[in-house]
Amino acid sequence: MLNTIKNHGITLAVFAALTTGLTAVVNVLTETTIAEQNLLQQQILLDEIIPTEHYNNNLQKECYVVTNNRLGSAAPHRLYLARNNGKPVAAVIETTAPDGYAGSIHLLVGADFYGNVLGSRVIEHHETPGLGDKIDIRISDWITHFSGQRVEGEQDNLWSVKKDGGLFDQFTGATITPRAVVRAIKNTVLYLQNIPDQLATLPSCGDNE
Repeated sequence: MLNTIKNHGITLAVFAALTTGLTAVVNVLTETTIAEQNLLQQQILLDEIIPTEHYNNNLQKECYVVTNNRLGSAAPHRLYLARNNGKPVAAVIETTAPDGYAGSIHLLVGADFYGNVLGSRVIEHHETPGLGDKIDIRISDWITHFSGQRVEGEQDNLWSVKKDGGLFDQFTGATITPRAVVRAIKNTVLYLQNIPDQLATLPSCGDNE
């Protein structure tokens, strides 16, 4: 009886070791492929926000870390710098709308350094399905309507929802969510106008890994 239990224990231990080893091998073999796919998906998203005709550098290799409360939180945010023939022309930056209906809304915003929006996407949110989730590109095209708009300074009152006298549609039964996104994008675009003067002092993303 004891020998039988012992044999079963050895068999299970060998099986567990083999399974663990196989899992490790598969992980090593697929790690590079997964990383490449993640980079590809990130590049596709960046190209949706800043069309490729605006730049000719590798955005993913021009990544900097910025920290400013104007971006909705004191947390570090990544900034991807777009250059055309070496000249900085625009950026895609992570930003946060801290006052969404169901918590913080995380976005990517692309703009030049003169107040012109090139694109925007919501990358994470917890807004109410069927109401506030229309900020998500998978649900509606609302977020695309910022492309081509311009922020004319701090007092630009057109940067609000139509209910408040602005340009942008609110959602039926959910005004808080679009109001938060509009405000976050405006603040982010205004912040980006100061980036060219800061480039020499910004840490790269690699310095923070």
